[in-house]
Amino acid sequence: MSAGGLRPPVSLLEHAAKFERWVVLAALTVAAAAGLYVTLWLGDAMMIVDPDEASYASYAALLFLMWWSMMMAMMLPSAAPAILCFAAIRKKFDNNNTKPVTLLAFVAGYLSIWGGFSVAAVTLQLVARPYLAMSMMMATTNTVIGGGLLVLAGLYQLSPLKTACLSKCQTPLFYLARNWREGRMGAFKLGLSHGLYCLGCCWVLMALLFYGGVMELRWIVGLAIYVAAEKLLPLGSNLARIAGLILVGWGAWSIYLVA
Repeated sequence: MSAGGLRPPVSLLEHAAKFERWVVLAALTVAAAAGLYVTLWLGDAMMIVDPDEASYASYAALLFLMWWSMMMAMMLPSAAPAILCFAAIRKKFDNNNTKPVTLLAFVAGYLSIWGGFSVAAVTLQLVARPYLAMSMMMATTNTVIGGGLLVLAGLYQLSPLKTACLSKCQTPLFYLARNWREGRMGAFKLGLSHGLYCLGCCWVLMALLFYGGVMELRWIVGLAIYVAAEKLLPLGSNLARIAGLILVGWGAWSIYLVA
């Protein structure tokens, strides 16, 4: 307390630090909402762009921005527990805990992983475009290929790799505590490593966008809710196995109908 019994003025950063959990949650909510808005806006723009007339680089750039913003909108909500755990550990143990830049570096690691996945998705889409008929919503119109995507996603849901990745996403506190690294670069690398498990948990589910429609809002929101349920609900592992069986049956039935 200062002379005269008056408290020194509290800075905005110090005040925000007291409510860091809510600040982070609010920021993630805004980022996810912004990602969804940008995705829909770019989707509308892509529908009036003729890929045969637009330059290859500009069309690829638009596709990448659409995929990356969509990944942020879909994955940030389910990544919230890991980000909040990192913020709590950083605040308690990191010598630089007064600097939010380490938290931003951790999130940047996640965004880099999703950016890499977006590059892969765009590359696959551009390579397959001349040979694969797609709807205006960027969904495959080939029933056999669509059914194959469902079966592939279902089998992956039942695989040991899916189980291992999901366990890391469900218990981020243990993973972060065991693999903690100091400083901004350490935070970035930690975000990369945990983001890889996040990607390993969900990448085949994201491929289902080619079945339901890359620009179909109901599929985007539905997959985002399901991914969050897998990671956040206590019975998420059982949910993954049930979904796997449903997807395999759904895909096999779709293929059978046209066989």
